[in-house]
Amino acid sequence: MQKRIGLLLLTSLAFAFSMQAVDSDSPKDLNLSNLDHTVKPGTDFYRFATGGWSQANPIPDEFARYGSFDKLRDENQRQIRELILEMGATSHEKGTSAQKIGDLFRIGNDSVKLNAEGAKPLLEGLKALQSLKSRDDIYRVAATLRKDGPSPFFGVYIGPDDKNSNAYLVQLGQGGLGMDDRDYYLEAASKALREGYVKLIQTQFVNAGYTPAIAKKASAAVMKIETALATSHFTKEKARVPELNYHKYQIGQLNDSVAVFPWKLFLESLGVKNETAINIGQVGPMAAAVKLMQTYPVPELKLYLQWCLIKEAAPYLSDNFVNANFDFYGRQMSGSKALRPRWKRVLSNIDNSLGEEVGKLYTAKYFPPQAKERMIKLVNNLKISLGERIAALPWMSSETKAKAQEKLNAFIVKIGYPDVWKDYSSLEIKDDSYWANICRANAFDFNYNMAKLGKPVNKMEWQMTPQTVNAYYNPTTNEICFPAGILQPPFFYMNADDAVNYGAIGVVIGHEMTHGFDDQGCKYDKDGNMLNWWKPEASSCWTPFTPTASTPWVKTSPTTADSRFRTTLSSKRNKAKRRNCWVVSAPHSASSCRTPTFGPPIPGMPKSSA
Repeated sequence: MQKRIGLLLLTSLAFAFSMQAVDSDSPKDLNLSNLDHTVKPGTDFYRFATGGWSQANPIPDEFARYGSFDKLRDENQRQIRELILEMGATSHEKGTSAQKIGDLFRIGNDSVKLNAEGAKPLLEGLKALQSLKSRDDIYRVAATLRKDGPSPFFGVYIGPDDKNSNAYLVQLGQGGLGMDDRDYYLEAASKALREGYVKLIQTQFVNAGYTPAIAKKASAAVMKIETALATSHFTKEKARVPELNYHKYQIGQLNDSVAVFPWKLFLESLGVKNETAINIGQVGPMAAAVKLMQTYPVPELKLYLQWCLIKEAAPYLSDNFVNANFDFYGRQMSGSKALRPRWKRVLSNIDNSLGEEVGKLYTAKYFPPQAKERMIKLVNNLKISLGERIAALPWMSSETKAKAQEKLNAFIVKIGYPDVWKDYSSLEIKDDSYWANICRANAFDFNYNMAKLGKPVNKMEWQMTPQTVNAYYNPTTNEICFPAGILQPPFFYMNADDAVNYGAIGVVIGHEMTHGFDDQGCKYDKDGNMLNWWKPEASSCWTPFTPTASTPWVKTSPTTADSRFRTTLSSKRNKAKRRNCWVVSAPHSASSCRTPTFGPPIPGMPKSSA
């Protein structure tokens, strides 16, 4: 279960005019070799614009897909690795950021120790699950196990109330699946994936020390439970409609409004004691999940909980666990040909566990204050551009335009890194096992989020780390965020002509701003509350376009079952991309950008002029 944030997908943008300047802060020329001149733009514009780049940058075996975002993220990881290795050259006092980051990196990369330990770091947790006796034990552990990372049966998180964005609310909703999408369990086209998943479950149970007979029994129980959960789940299309996923109840109403269940026992075990209200995102799936917990045999529920723990721990254990995971999730499900190097996997885990501590190191070396100032100007100019576009819309009433302008002007803009860093002082990194440290990091995050209850929403908190190569819009805080990781070539050039930056990072900025007015964002007001502020005539004109099989760009897209291409889901992102160009086409004009910055002429591109 995920929060509703408009992320810039890593495959979202491919810049046709990629610059030759990876090691420079100023683009040297327009690299025409990135184009494919053998095809006409009107025939296949994507191939024309990116064919040369694709030819020169084949997909590395460790990637399922590869684009400019992935390439930059790979370079970022190498930069962060150098920073950590530099720290590792000296000893550091216990409890310092350097000690925590350095020790976790060392422990995660110690393959000899990891393989010698095997399943040992997991055994105590599995033994505790095997000892469960009653349904009340199941309900209790379904809550407490989340501190270690697993999310059995359904999802739980703490987030802003969609209709009271200044208050945090306990949020429950569909979840509990080992394969992300309900369709993997239900569609005939996914039969091979289900078979692969069964094989994975059996392999990992054997790796954890169970007999093949018990492993087979466990896989049957897990598939039975997860298929039942999946059958009740909303489709992805339905799950992205905000008003269909908001059902706020008083906790005392849950037995009558959702399902009879020992809610008090579960919530208190979770650590929720003083709250009176709760959001049930998807009532039907939640009712099905708690009914399953009350009716399925306890031995089967115990095997499912054990699988949840094994699955969560597998990436942090010995190579037999890691390789089995990759064979299914990496090779079969995603299409990757090779496992990522260990150091890259460890860095990703450090990013999840100590992300803002790493961010401090990263931004101190790679993100100068001047870059933040330049970005603020770019964002402000693009806000002016979007405001002018809104003002000129012929189909929108004056009242709706005023509300739209209010929302645009109320955007919280986050650039580079947080003004206040997250405090990790209570998180201990010890020299025991990799999995034990990940459990402590997961428990730290769990407690950090639970502590938000009863406090006003911190709208300055970041939902990404500074080193992330991505960006996002969050409707409940009405914010756009551009981490330092994306603010470098080929997306942002500190010393380049404004035209270059509008054509690169400007497209990213426009993309995120227009998420505030897309099929989800338009349902939230300037304060982040889910509220219909559109007049009827504007709402009817803004009805989201849903492409069909006859839509030109759909006809040229993959159609196999494995491609997972879904037109309703893709329409949001494609519309956001089209509106990027709509926004960035104007800011370089005199009306929107009063003081454009001109750099030296770029070979292959005419010099900018006012």
